[in-house]
Amino acid sequence: MNQKSAELPTSVRNFSVQLSPTPRGARLARLLATEQLRSWGLPLDPARLLVAELANNAADHGRVPGRDFRLTLYVVGDILRIEVTDTRGQEVPRPQAPAPDAESGRGLLLVAALASRWGVTEGRFPRKTVWAELRCTPPEPTF
Repeated sequence: MNQKSAELPTSVRNFSVQLSPTPRGARLARLLATEQLRSWGLPLDPARLLVAELANNAADHGRVPGRDFRLTLYVVGDILRIEVTDTRGQEVPRPQAPAPDAESGRGLLLVAALASRWGVTEGRFPRKTVWAELRCTPPEPTF
């Protein structure tokens, strides 16, 4: 048997949910993602921080009355991809340095610092998806 056929197939897992673009929907996104990551045996942090930031941005900046946002988690091999899709495609997020005394505006800087990679993908108008990827391994067992 050659080495290629002896390799195990890459595991692919996904989770997707549509939520209201409100503070409650953003909170629910973080809670649902936390439970999904736990069920997959993956580390919770920094993934849940990324979910919280991307979902909050969708609720704050991507909100269009009557249109929900979608949270999707994909795991392929050891890469977790977090996607948040909203219906405000004309508003592409860009990290900016906030004023030192600003109480907000640091979210995408946090995403850039925590994620292995992140970006924005334009979807069918009016959608856009903001995504972040993490390399993850299951947590070490504690004895």
